Amino acid sequence: MSTSHIMSTYGRLPVSFMHGEGAWLWDNNNIRYLDAISGIAVCNLGHAHPTVHSAICKQSKNLIHTSNLYNIDLQEQLAEKLCGLSKLETVFFCNSGAEANEAAIKIARRYGHSQGITKPSIIVMEKSFHGRTIATLSATGNSKIKEGFGPLLQGFVHAPFNDIAAIENIIQKNKNIVAILAEPVQGEGGVNIPADDYLNKIRKICDQHQLLMMLDEVQTGIGRTGKFLAFQYNNIIPDVCTLAKALGNGVPIGACLASEKAGKILTAGTHGSTFGGNLLACAAALAVLDELEKQKLVDQAIDKSALITNLLSEKLQHNNQVRNIRHKGLMIGIELSKPCTDLVQQALLKNLLINVTSGNVIRLLPPLVINREQIDLLVNTLVELVTEHTK
Repeated sequence: MSTSHIMSTYGRLPVSFMHGEGAWLWDNNNIRYLDAISGIAVCNLGHAHPTVHSAICKQSKNLIHTSNLYNIDLQEQLAEKLCGLSKLETVFFCNSGAEANEAAIKIARRYGHSQGITKPSIIVMEKSFHGRTIATLSATGNSKIKEGFGPLLQGFVHAPFNDIAAIENIIQKNKNIVAILAEPVQGEGGVNIPADDYLNKIRKICDQHQLLMMLDEVQTGIGRTGKFLAFQYNNIIPDVCTLAKALGNGVPIGACLASEKAGKILTAGTHGSTFGGNLLACAAALAVLDELEKQKLVDQAIDKSALITNLLSEKLQHNNQVRNIRHKGLMIGIELSKPCTDLVQQALLKNLLINVTSGNVIRLLPPLVINREQIDLLVNTLVELVTEHTK
């Protein structure tokens, strides 16, 4: 099929998938592939999950969309479920992670204005990724993907990730800081995992200076790290938390969750979304949350992660070009001593879907439903690829 009419915003691999089941995908030649990136952390329940399929079909027969001008019962149910799981108070529904982060940025700016700060600024992290809209691109700590899109939005101050002293120094020098926005684990930045108490210290700083603590859990949320939300490892509650990706298991939906204080900032007429939280998306998301709970898949992510990383460590222990194997649940990064982007194509030839980020980090985001047989196949294929690449 020709793609000549599609903008070349992606360097697409030469494969088209026709159907899937769990961790498997089949292309248009009926060749089977093991999906170890889950549509970039989207399909936590795997592909064509029967519960999600049933929910979508049932809802599409009744009603897909009305408008946020009216009450949407399924949206209320989903909001109640998310607030119960997160201990936050209110939710704004949208269609993507970038939109959820846009809502968080607007909350922070409006909060600043309510405090008499006319030029509010948000501390964000180097190597972060928050989206590709102008605001979220401005917040992102990756200069390469910003090239050619200036002038970018003002009001963001970048600090090194996992550096509390740098954050404190910025706050001392800049009286316009109103919020801190961070990822609990940096995904696009190379699966960078901070110190265990990093988020606790950010929470303390925000409390001391009356700042909003905002966490981007677009990639880490919905069970990916072995907790429903990654911040739950720290026994804290942020003021704002953004979700998307795995919430709909492939059906586009985003959510910006807020505490009681932050949740009152956006009022009628200050923000909105035509499609956000429509009936179809909410039906899918409710099915996802129910299935995660029923199958206890979030808890299993920790054991599966340990199995994958222990096997990789054992089989690659004598390879001195493997710098590090990092993991937080089923968010795994294998850092090599040299660039390895060509491994994505080589893995495809071996019927395995992987991702490389930051140039030299193999990123694995397998579905939470991956089983032992598939884990062995994933590990053995990866070891073969890495060994050949690092000769």
